[in-house]
Amino acid sequence: MTSRITHWINGKPWDGPAEKTGEVYDPATGQVSGHVDFASQSEVDAAVAAAAAAFPAWRDASLAKRSNVLFKFRELLAARKSELATIVTAEHGKVLDDAAGEVQRALEAVEFACGIPHLLKGGFSENVSTKVDVYSIQQPLGVVAVISPFNFPAMVPLWFVPNAIACGNTVVLKPSEKDPSASVFIAELWAEAGLPDGVLNVVHGDKVAVDGLLEHRSVKAVSFVGSTPIARYVYETGTRHGKRVQALGGAKNHMVVLPDADLDLAADAAVSAGFGSAGERCMAISVVVAVDPIGDELVEKIASRMASLHIGDGRRTGCEMGPLVTLAHRDRVESYVEAGVASGATLAVDGRDHPVDGAAEGFWLGPTLFDRVNTDMSIYTDEIFGPVLSVMRSPSYDEALELVNSNPYGNGTAIFTNDGGAARRFQNEVEVGMVGVNVPIPVPVGYYSFGGWKDSLFGDTHAYGPHGIHFFTRSKVVTNRWLDPSHGGVNLGFPRNV
Repeated sequence: MTSRITHWINGKPWDGPAEKTGEVYDPATGQVSGHVDFASQSEVDAAVAAAAAAFPAWRDASLAKRSNVLFKFRELLAARKSELATIVTAEHGKVLDDAAGEVQRALEAVEFACGIPHLLKGGFSENVSTKVDVYSIQQPLGVVAVISPFNFPAMVPLWFVPNAIACGNTVVLKPSEKDPSASVFIAELWAEAGLPDGVLNVVHGDKVAVDGLLEHRSVKAVSFVGSTPIARYVYETGTRHGKRVQALGGAKNHMVVLPDADLDLAADAAVSAGFGSAGERCMAISVVVAVDPIGDELVEKIASRMASLHIGDGRRTGCEMGPLVTLAHRDRVESYVEAGVASGATLAVDGRDHPVDGAAEGFWLGPTLFDRVNTDMSIYTDEIFGPVLSVMRSPSYDEALELVNSNPYGNGTAIFTNDGGAARRFQNEVEVGMVGVNVPIPVPVGYYSFGGWKDSLFGDTHAYGPHGIHFFTRSKVVTNRWLDPSHGGVNLGFPRNV
């Protein structure tokens, strides 16, 4: 028997009938594990209405109360992180260890939001004019929407939701319909932590749900992570309807390897960053740029490591890479392997032949390595979002830098070198939002902010960290003059923050 995954509205599961449903798969077996309700416009309206009704009281809740709920949620999430990781593996397919790492990074974002009393402090200037003081405050926006992708069903919602809630907003979350259960689990934990009904709502679905949120008059802001074409659509549609939008798009992340680099370290990094989570990461390394004369040696080292990767069901001991999320996505990625061969790239490792420790019906594709790729090939121009790694050759650092800067994406990049001067020059000159020096996946820690440049970001505000607080608040400046002092009564009790 398969499960029904329904919406979470006003503090409880939605009990209405579904006009439309979608199938949720176990990618490691290819079997249907559940059916998810797709929201109609009326269900989107119900979720937004619940959030709007909850907003005045939550906006006016003290910072002490808000932070108390956040701390309780953090403790619940930490205590039950293995359950959440199991849910992620079952619906997404990534191996359990990788899913556990996703949840741990989500905890970092929650822990940052727990400091909301400090993060919402404003400024104050005394006596700017005679007996006139000026101060600034940060206030919530209202109802905000979060639209999250399939590849990080726990972490990406928790990049946005804790900051939004901590700042006093109410939220409607629309997770990917491919792996929706993690968001419902997270909503249940928030309720257990004492979050009032209606502050967090979850609706599932497709374009109807997305457009319903983008166009709804009561939704004040939208946070999105996904592919660049959809990010552009979300940004343009949301802003056209008067909303504040941050839309994080796709990537084509390059890893530049200079001749002086430790090639064993670089090869380890390329394999780890290229094939972790089956390449379904917006921060995955998909292009290795080998600066002459190290190309042949580096390709050999990468290929030798790929041969020993254990591909299989992520719940089995020892598996390092799982299946792709759906059959359609697996077939799409496999078509790029065929396109790479047809375009003349050297197929150094064919992932279609890699042995698999799992059911034959799973959505498998092993790690693939192309060498001598050029900028005209679709395996370079397109975001594949799968376990396909391309190696390009460059005669010099300058040409490698130009290759990275000429790419329309600007999400993440890395340089591997033992030359501090070269590394410092690279981080200064490269036109990419997140840079790693001998670090292949430079995802910032929770108290910085995540986001790219160019076609990898629409809007001017990055995710979580200080940018997250800025995005989910608007500032107000108060100028006041008090001519007569006022006095309160005597109270010998210790002052309480309530």
